[in-house]
Amino acid sequence: MNDYTIQLVKESFDLVEPMAPQAAALFHEHLSQMHPTLQSLLEGHADVQGEKLLQAVGETIRQLWEPGTLEPVVHGLGQRHAGLFGLRDEDYDAVGGALLKTLEQGLGPAFDDETRAAWVDVYAAMTGALKQVAADHAAR
Repeated sequence: MNDYTIQLVKESFDLVEPMAPQAAALFHEHLSQMHPTLQSLLEGHADVQGEKLLQAVGETIRQLWEPGTLEPVVHGLGQRHAGLFGLRDEDYDAVGGALLKTLEQGLGPAFDDETRAAWVDVYAAMTGALKQVAADHAAR
């Protein structure tokens, strides 16, 4: 992940943050449509869970500029969620797909191929660390 990738993700997320409630609702809609089996992740307080996802993504993105800070943030996030949701590896992919669809719809033309590729890279780095934390938690 290079500085340009980080810049693209940060700039596009800066456009999403002001519309966080709408983005959270879009995310829930996309996740429910694309992967109905994961709808239980957001049940009860879908808007709150969607906003929490966006907050976690935002926290992670802010750490991308500081070398060595991403891993502890993602590790802490993974530890908080390891036993809570029981996510499988493919579930992270489903959440990522819904996130990309949300960004595409929310950002419109600003979410071009280059920006999409940057988000894919950042999300892969983030979920790679989350999957490792989950595997470590399961091994205990």
